[in-house]
Amino acid sequence: MDTIELRYKPLRLDDDEFYEFCRENDQLKIERDSEGTIYIMSNTGGTTGILNSIINYCLMYWHRSTKLGFVFDSSTAFRLPNTSVRSPDVAWVSAERWELLTGAEKKKFPPICPDFVIELLSENDDLKTIQKKMQIEWMANGCKLAWLIDPERETTYVYRPNEDVKIFRGFDKKLSGEEVLTGFDFDLSELKI
Repeated sequence: MDTIELRYKPLRLDDDEFYEFCRENDQLKIERDSEGTIYIMSNTGGTTGILNSIINYCLMYWHRSTKLGFVFDSSTAFRLPNTSVRSPDVAWVSAERWELLTGAEKKKFPPICPDFVIELLSENDDLKTIQKKMQIEWMANGCKLAWLIDPERETTYVYRPNEDVKIFRGFDKKLSGEEVLTGFDFDLSELKI
């Protein structure tokens, strides 16, 4: 199943209504863009699930030794400054920024743009659509570093604020978390399964 877009002006939901809508339909993966369009995404296949788990494990392993922030999986949605609600495959928020949120904000869709995100292109995704999402959702809302990984083509797109996208071809390289995730390196060969 491809992503379904729902557009209907009276359906425009405020943040609390959208949160309740998602809870009432918790068997679905649902996102909303800044225009109020609701996206219902299909579940990923087994290969994508394995790759997501590998990436999450590597980031969690680094996190356990540094405790510089918090790692979130693909089931976490964030309410971004432009009012969209998006759920990356992997996200990280610094402890300093996370602790500024109230307990209520942490329990719902946290109103914060992650410092770092990874989007893993799955068999249901369109590359151009996800590249646009990287720019207008993540980078434009304050993300400091983002990786778009295309396992089929073994290509990685690295996004940084106010810089051109860097493209790495082949899974024979290591990506650096740079100053955002100090000391974190990810060996792309881990994704060769």
